[in-house]
Amino acid sequence: MPLHSAGILLYRQRDGRLELFLAHPGGPFWQEKDAGVWSIPKGLWEPDEEPLAAARREFHEETGTALDAADEAFIPLGEVTQKGGKIVHAWAVAGDIDATAIVSNTYAVQWPKGTWRRYPEIDRAGWFGVAEARAKILAAQAAFIDRLLVALQL
Repeated sequence: MPLHSAGILLYRQRDGRLELFLAHPGGPFWQEKDAGVWSIPKGLWEPDEEPLAAARREFHEETGTALDAADEAFIPLGEVTQKGGKIVHAWAVAGDIDATAIVSNTYAVQWPKGTWRRYPEIDRAGWFGVAEARAKILAAQAAFIDRLLVALQL
C-alpha cells in the first residue's frame, strides 16, 4: 500500500515573472544535496483528514505560516508518484511569505548511528523562477510546475 502525501505549491508574480516556493529537506543526508531534492511543502495525511486540509496543515507545520486563502482559491494539480512509490497530491495557491523566516517542525533520526538527534523537516526554503525550480525540484514533482503553468495559461 503506497503512502499518500498532500502539499502546496505556493506561487507569486514578482517583477513580471512567476516564482515558485520550494523547500529543502532537513537532516544530515540532504545537507550537501541541492539539484533534484527540493520539494513542495508536503506530508502524510491522516485517515479521517481531507487531502487539501492535510496539505494546508503540512504547509503550516513545515514553514510556520498558515495559509488563509479560501479553499476555492487552491488550484488542484493532481497527483504524481515519486521514485520511492509515494503518491503526492498537490494544490497551488498564490501567496507570498518570507522564505528566510520559515520555522519547521522536527523529526528524530540516528546520526551518526547510535546517536539520536532532531532535525527540521525542512532546513531552508526559497523562491525560484520556473527554470531554476525545475532544476531544484524532485523529478516527479516537476509535473506540478507544468500543470500550474497550464492552469495559469502561461
